[in-house]
Amino acid sequence: MAKKPQWVIDKEQARRKAASETLWLFGLHAVRDALLNPAREKLRLVVTRNALDRLGDAVAAGPEPEISDPRRFAAPLDPGSVHQGAALEVKPLDWGSLDAVCAAGPRARVVLLDRVTDPHNVGAILRSAEVFGAAAVVAVARHSAPETGALAKTASGALERQPYLRVTNLADAMERLKAMGYLVLGLAGEAEESIDEATRDQRDRPIALVLGAEGPGLRDKTRATCDTLVKIPFARDFGSLNVSNAAAVALYAVKP
Repeated sequence: MAKKPQWVIDKEQARRKAASETLWLFGLHAVRDALLNPAREKLRLVVTRNALDRLGDAVAAGPEPEISDPRRFAAPLDPGSVHQGAALEVKPLDWGSLDAVCAAGPRARVVLLDRVTDPHNVGAILRSAEVFGAAAVVAVARHSAPETGALAKTASGALERQPYLRVTNLADAMERLKAMGYLVLGLAGEAEESIDEATRDQRDRPIALVLGAEGPGLRDKTRATCDTLVKIPFARDFGSLNVSNAAAVALYAVKP
């Protein structure tokens, strides 16, 4: 077999690199909200005629739509993706630094995720964070759910409005929040104090809630960096909450 010319190799590598720097959002809610987000860089819009009609005026904020046959949908999505006839290629959002985003006043709330990798859980947490007015959701850059189409669809538009920051070291981010005045609470089922007890006289402070992956929970370093560990009281001695449900309950419990 003849060896490929270097220019062909370079072109293929450039194409792969460019593809890795973008993502495809899918589903009507996720695509509509991304189209209407002026901070989102939008590259390619693939829609069926029915989806084009349902997106309405939002289409004017994006690239020229490519009309696709619903039976042979042109966007490069996983076959199991429920795209509803709409897909948008975009670049990831840049929300800025932790210090800038989380310096939101004395009653700010932040959620930190310790190796929560399921995009559906993170998407649901972003929805809850938006509802309860959190300044940001913060996760480690490695071993956490990246910005993907599945995450965006579960977030149902919240990804476009709710800051989702990825940091190199979660413990360092926690220390920076503590230096900014945050009370950092780690959720752990075996904790002695409930969230209400730990925050009874602290509601006027900014509060950060740290949640771990289901199963392993918080890592030792993460636990040691928290100001204190807290629990969500249960009515019975068995059972547990999914991490996204726990985040919603905890955010409600510490709402300003």
